[in-house]
Amino acid sequence: MNPSDQKRNAKKLDRRGFIGDLSKITLVGALGASTPVSQAIAAPVSAAKFEFSTAPYLQNLTEQDVHIMFLTNQNAFSWVEYGEERLNQKAFAHSDGFIQANNQLNSVQLKGLKPGTKYQYRVVSKQIVKFDPYDLQYGEEIASQVFRFETRDPEAASVSCLILNDIHDRPHSFGHLLSLNKERPYEFVALNGDMFDYQTDERQIIDHLLKPCTNVFASEFPFLMIRGNHETRGKFARNFKDYFAYEDNEYYFSFKQGPVHWIVIDSGEDKEDNHPEYGHIVDFDRFRERQAEWLEKELQQKKFKNCKYRVVLMHIPPFHAGNWHGTMHCRQLFHPLFEKHKVDMVISGHTHRYGIHPPSQEHAYPIIIGGGPKEGNRTVIQFEANREFLIVNMIKDSGETVGTYRV
Repeated sequence: MNPSDQKRNAKKLDRRGFIGDLSKITLVGALGASTPVSQAIAAPVSAAKFEFSTAPYLQNLTEQDVHIMFLTNQNAFSWVEYGEERLNQKAFAHSDGFIQANNQLNSVQLKGLKPGTKYQYRVVSKQIVKFDPYDLQYGEEIASQVFRFETRDPEAASVSCLILNDIHDRPHSFGHLLSLNKERPYEFVALNGDMFDYQTDERQIIDHLLKPCTNVFASEFPFLMIRGNHETRGKFARNFKDYFAYEDNEYYFSFKQGPVHWIVIDSGEDKEDNHPEYGHIVDFDRFRERQAEWLEKELQQKKFKNCKYRVVLMHIPPFHAGNWHGTMHCRQLFHPLFEKHKVDMVISGHTHRYGIHPPSQEHAYPIIIGGGPKEGNRTVIQFEANREFLIVNMIKDSGETVGTYRV
């Protein structure tokens, strides 16, 4: 995305008119705010005004496809209109012969896109006021403003992104930290764990993540939602994945962008699985072990052999995070693979202590750790890589650069 496009996007920090004051929306009507969308299929039509609960946000953007996700405050039939020069194509969500309808949470995949190409799009929803056998009745139809995005270019010689971590239910931090980037171009944002303290309900995801991110960037630049240990906690944690699109529907994955082979690992919880806090209903040791088996194979994939750099994103770092069980288990499982396959950098959070840790006798790769949630300790990491160098800059919420590392 060129600087002029980036400047245009930056001006949307104070976007108005599309979703209005979302704090006034009754998301699931009479069912109550804690009711998941997946359980609201039979919800009666609310007396509230029919509108979007979130602006659309981009997920899993590749060379040829993208998932566009959004929510409405009442059950509806929704779709995406898109195209290069004009909105001349339409996409729906399909499943088992059905076009998805009578729902509030939407994930529409656009397929067959051209690599390295700019597209425009908008989302449209038609209210469903009655859904009886042989009697389907629609109400109002609403449409978003037009947004734009650009597919990945597989031949791109460079990549740039921003990395945030440990926001911990402070939604105002998104806008502030992204503003420190000024007009520097970026292609995606990595949310490297602990955006929340714990998972309570859908309203929390909307107000503390989706709304602030779409206000700033997420309708035109995708984000990676990398799960931290705090996203595994709370009664809604098992519904969390529904609101994001992951390759193969797994929290761990890898992809090529620019000269970088990106590896995303879900580091799981930081305590033992049998810790009393978890009530015997977690199994993160086995989950990490399964990822290690996957990682060994993934790092040998031929499609990544030409990548100049290998960069790992994981919430809990394998070093410099004390001797908690999660840290030690990550070190045991992943560190030998990082060394064996010559990973160039690991970027983490978790400790709430920002720092640049160069290669040492403990680890042959640098470990970059972002700061914590409190004012004066929050950070945004700027990442850029091309065929000549890889560089990260860490900026504190005061605007001061507190660390730089170059490969």
